[in-house]
Amino acid sequence: MGSSVSHHVEYARPSPATPPAKPAAPASDAQDSSSADCWSCRLLSGSALFGAGVYVYLLGQRPMKRGLPVQPGSIAQMVVGVCIACFGVVVLADPKKSHQV
Repeated sequence: MGSSVSHHVEYARPSPATPPAKPAAPASDAQDSSSADCWSCRLLSGSALFGAGVYVYLLGQRPMKRGLPVQPGSIAQMVVGVCIACFGVVVLADPKKSHQV
């Protein structure tokens, strides 16, 4: 039906250059923990997360208090609220510091 034409194409080979420089050493824990050491930041964010978790939990519990049948959505909302509140407690407690070697 038709003819195909093929031709050889040469690609330029990269010249052997110096290897790329090694990436900088990862930041030490001391440098990363400077922002994590801020007690007021941890207190504010941890208490905000805890409060948000309690609020979400109570919103999920509201239909049950009114005497309505339990629905899976309410249960899921309460579970999410407990998870958010637990994360707030973890931020407040900062367990990473207590297990340093």
